[in-house]
Amino acid sequence: METLLSVRGLHKAFAAPVLRGIDFTVRRGEIHALMGSNGAGKSTLCNIIAGLLAADAGALTLGGRPHRPRSLREAEALGVRMVMQELNLFPTLSIAENLCFQRLGNGLGLLSRRRLAARAEKALARVGLAGLNPSLPVARLGVGQRQLLEIARALADEPALLILDEPTASLTDPQIHRLFGELRRLREAGAGIIYISHRMDEICQIADRVSVLRDGELVATAAAADLDSDRIVELMAGAPLERPARGASGRAGAPLLRVEGLGRDGAFADVSFTLHAGEVLGIAGLIGAGRTELLRAIFGADPADRGSLRLATDGFATARRFRRPADAMAAGIGLVVEDRRDQGLLLPLGIDRNISLASYRSLQGPLGLVKRSAETALAARYCDALAVRCAGTGQPVRELSGGNQQKVLIARWLARDFPVLLFDEPGRGVDASAKARIHHLIREAARAGRGVVVVSSENDELFAVSDRILALSRGRVAGDFDAATVTEEALLAACFRHHGREEQNRAATL
Repeated sequence: METLLSVRGLHKAFAAPVLRGIDFTVRRGEIHALMGSNGAGKSTLCNIIAGLLAADAGALTLGGRPHRPRSLREAEALGVRMVMQELNLFPTLSIAENLCFQRLGNGLGLLSRRRLAARAEKALARVGLAGLNPSLPVARLGVGQRQLLEIARALADEPALLILDEPTASLTDPQIHRLFGELRRLREAGAGIIYISHRMDEICQIADRVSVLRDGELVATAAAADLDSDRIVELMAGAPLERPARGASGRAGAPLLRVEGLGRDGAFADVSFTLHAGEVLGIAGLIGAGRTELLRAIFGADPADRGSLRLATDGFATARRFRRPADAMAAGIGLVVEDRRDQGLLLPLGIDRNISLASYRSLQGPLGLVKRSAETALAARYCDALAVRCAGTGQPVRELSGGNQQKVLIARWLARDFPVLLFDEPGRGVDASAKARIHHLIREAARAGRGVVVVSSENDELFAVSDRILALSRGRVAGDFDAATVTEEALLAACFRHHGREEQNRAATL
């Protein structure tokens, strides 16, 4: 096969070396998986290819010509498109305006709303979002829908080289199958695709070749058929991964939280469940099922319109709906949000400040000032527990990889002794070993007597960490399962229970 992209002797350093002598190729008509632990250099390599960063040394060629793009726009003019792990949309603009941002007007600069909507509808249909109104503001979309919107924008340009950085982190199985169909079509048309993912099952399904980075060095490139998931993990981490048994913490204790008929207009309705001490409750569902909205309503970030919460702290006597996150925190509830960059982290601040943000009162001295030594010690303890790759606890969070940013956000809430913890996509964008650590800490929190709710788009993650799994379908509870015995087929059937027959049949063929 003809080489499309060639990378030779690539070096890049920031405070320390990030890439060391990388030799890497992508062929025409190939899906090439790029794998490595968080901080291994995957995103840095792709940012150089896409013109977002300049290499310190080395040479790149694209289509046989030297490739030294000085900007993203320059790389895009050469046929390179990149869908980043962190989304880059304009929330106040419409779906159509985001999809067609670089081609909003005609040659005279005039804007045709009808033509714009038609182009947008075509792009949305390719990723299974045909039902969305192109005039809807992007701010109204969930993270999974925004992810698909980013992908649709890249696919619409028919790129010669497509780079996808964790494209399925917020997608569910039917959306992933749809995306894979589009990627295979691009491959057959002769495009080259660099595919970054930590999901081993996806690599086996979609990749032709796999390259593994470890500590900024390329340690292996092989045909995907010649590697299994255990071998890939060993190459990434330098050691085998210890895999937990299915099912989480064991026997549940007394009730901690009762959710009774909770509803929010346009998101979910009549949701009821009881969360027990020592229990991990997983929540499954398709995009738009109301999973994230449910957690945010419990936490008071987007208050519910009806129904109530009852807590063990007052013997379940008071029916309440939190109007602010501060009220939920005062009642002993914490939330790890799905959108870490926009809603979770203070990117310019250090790791220590981000981890201690929910624990200031316990870190204050006699005069009410935060004790820096205690703040540093707290951050160091959780950086060690979660293996955060950093130069020190004072390093700004914006300088970390996406996976390490996720670990910092999770550390903030694990550091608080809340009886109830809510996790929205805790494994988003983290590698297999880091995900195993996060799962271990979630199970440890349950074993310590907390009640934990985990929303995930990955059924394997729910099976690994949960005691029970609640299935949501179009905002309604469609099943309550024992995580140790439920089959994936039964769980998926429940997630589709309140969808129309035609939509169920279409999804089954994806």
